[in-house]
Amino acid sequence: MRPRRDSFCHAARFSTDSLEAENEDADVVALRAVVLEGAGEKAFCAGADVGGFSSESSGASSARDHYQFIRDFPAPVIAKIDGYCLGGGLETALACDFRLASESSTFGFPEVNLGILPGAGGVQYVSKLASPAVAKELAMFGDHIGAERAADEGIINRVYDDESFDDEVEAFATELAGQAPLAVQAIKDSAHMAVQSGLEEGLRYDAKRFRQLLQTDDHEEGAAAFGEDREPKFDGK
Repeated sequence: MRPRRDSFCHAARFSTDSLEAENEDADVVALRAVVLEGAGEKAFCAGADVGGFSSESSGASSARDHYQFIRDFPAPVIAKIDGYCLGGGLETALACDFRLASESSTFGFPEVNLGILPGAGGVQYVSKLASPAVAKELAMFGDHIGAERAADEGIINRVYDDESFDDEVEAFATELAGQAPLAVQAIKDSAHMAVQSGLEEGLRYDAKRFRQLLQTDDHEEGAAAFGEDREPKFDGK
């Protein structure tokens, strides 16, 4: 099944109102996935304006809502990375659920060269996705790494050829948008809980959401489609 093209959203900048408006007045889940991409042709995001940092007003504090909104957004968020992905730009990508990169993209935390550290959790993210040693290497040296190494370390999900990058990301997002949206939201929440809480709490959460999803129309449709050997059509209810 190929969902409608408008079932996912390309966005150069997040807007709470515009994204949440996608689901207003709808009796189903209208917004199934979000693709976040850079506005230019050379970078996903090369980081913050260094002139905006001061001891009174840190970039980390002022941008906290930006990263939190991405992490908490109910639909999965895909970072479409083509070019430089540095500093706060890399932290933005790390806040997303998936990171897809072109082969020519580069990644890094240059903050150490300014006498600061990645202020929005970059070291925390990479320590969990890769290892503390990799996080320290990236943040302490400030060097760039290529997409292949970033994928090998587990920092990004997939690397695509530059020529096929746009088509591959669209195919990924379209397939993701076709999955059962309530189940996808529950899986996103479960994965977040897995890195924030103990195993027993996570198991209780999964069991609770499993029971809730059994009562949905989507589960009924999925079971019927399986029995009839056809593709399911999920509405998100």
